[in-house]
Amino acid sequence: MVLLSCVNNSKPSTQEKAEQQKQDSLEKVRKEQEEAEKQRPRTVADIKLKKELKYDRYTLDDTYKYKDTVRQFQWEKIKEKLAQIENLQHGNNFYAIVSNYKNKNGEAPTVPNYKRNAYKRVSDTLGTERYQSAPLYEVGNDKHPVIYGRDGSLVKLLSSDTLKMVKVQGLTNFEGEWEIPRRYLILIGDTVTFKHVVVVDVKNQNICTLDHVEDTWYVRSMNAATTGRHAPPYAMETPVGIFVVQERKAKMFYYKDGTTSIEGFAPWASRFTNGAYIHGIPVNNPKGQIIETSPTLGTIPRSHMCVRTASSHSKFIYDWVKPHSSLVIVID
Repeated sequence: MVLLSCVNNSKPSTQEKAEQQKQDSLEKVRKEQEEAEKQRPRTVADIKLKKELKYDRYTLDDTYKYKDTVRQFQWEKIKEKLAQIENLQHGNNFYAIVSNYKNKNGEAPTVPNYKRNAYKRVSDTLGTERYQSAPLYEVGNDKHPVIYGRDGSLVKLLSSDTLKMVKVQGLTNFEGEWEIPRRYLILIGDTVTFKHVVVVDVKNQNICTLDHVEDTWYVRSMNAATTGRHAPPYAMETPVGIFVVQERKAKMFYYKDGTTSIEGFAPWASRFTNGAYIHGIPVNNPKGQIIETSPTLGTIPRSHMCVRTASSHSKFIYDWVKPHSSLVIVID
């Protein structure tokens, strides 16, 4: 009787080994190329935009008439900012937010080369006010701050956060490496991803929202807005820059100019820097009813620093943004 074994004891041939080595090498190269592509700095050409609105009331077109001019959503400039946001998230970064709302963490020391602006407040050589900002010191020299870091700016930690003076790198609104007293930082760790973005255009007086899903930025709303005006001593322009949403208030009460008497409230307010909120139509009565919209939206700057939009749109933003992981980009 002849017994046949079902076990194949044959070894791979030299040709089969060579083919496997070839496939392994190709797979290794493919993975290296994928990793290199992930780390490659993004440019405007890499940013994909797609419109899939989640809030579709009062929606504006890409370009639209305003009086005898044409206004627009500056998509190319917006793409530049989105590329910047993608790039700052490369690598394993520990993030923090510069924070000094209403000087709650202490008034920043005066920089040596200060000036007073139109509001008679101390500012650094770049025009950033001392009020509600944090002092930035040259690394290794904590005698005098050089410039100020605006509330809501994002930084990367370059040293331990347990030190009295923490070394940081500016990611938005200021550049370079600096040391900053620990009390002016809100730590947000290394797991946060910035996928929800609100863009405010102070030139065209409009606002849009976008979120990042896989390799595409989806436009979720396109609406009219009204931003801050330059009118000392109370009204200020909405500052240009990139800021982290820090808190939300269902009702943001405000004082009558020059007093501590509450004049009214703004509904569904999301704060991103200093006293600047994105909110609905102001109600000049603390006990009044929410007003949905206003014919002044999308016209000229009218607010004290905040960004006004339709109240239902501000509610959409209020529900959609996530404090400490959503961004507000202000462009001009």
